[in-house]
Amino acid sequence: MTATHAPRAAHSTKFAWAAGLMTFAAVMLTLVGILDIFRGIMAIAEDDVFLTTRNYVFEFDLTGWGWIHLALGVVAVVISIGLYQAATWARVLGVGIAGLVIIANFLSLPYYPVWSVIMITMSGFIIWALCVARKEDFGDSFDTTVPRGDR
Repeated sequence: MTATHAPRAAHSTKFAWAAGLMTFAAVMLTLVGILDIFRGIMAIAEDDVFLTTRNYVFEFDLTGWGWIHLALGVVAVVISIGLYQAATWARVLGVGIAGLVIIANFLSLPYYPVWSVIMITMSGFIIWALCVARKEDFGDSFDTTVPRGDR
């Protein structure tokens, strides 16, 4: 009798991809959160790195944008902690907070254009990584080891 281990290998590959994407999203969301915190602090302190524009439709005070980015950054870091444990609530909220970061960076685009585009791109990759892996690809737990088969 011969035994084939193809389904186990396919499951192991899916598990590895799902775990890798979750880790990628967690690290990226942590970075986005920390960078948004720093950006918020710079805006609250009214640092000179921001551009001043006239006649912008979504014009807020720079301090107002600072508080918005600071709050989004803190929430993003908290959610990323849940992503390290592959919690379902963290995946859902991670997509939501990444979407809010995209909106906030789009609206504050004239104040810090290059960095806003970078943050929008990073948040887009976070949303992709959180949405592409399905729950059944994770197996029983995020921390379980990948089965290696009989040797």
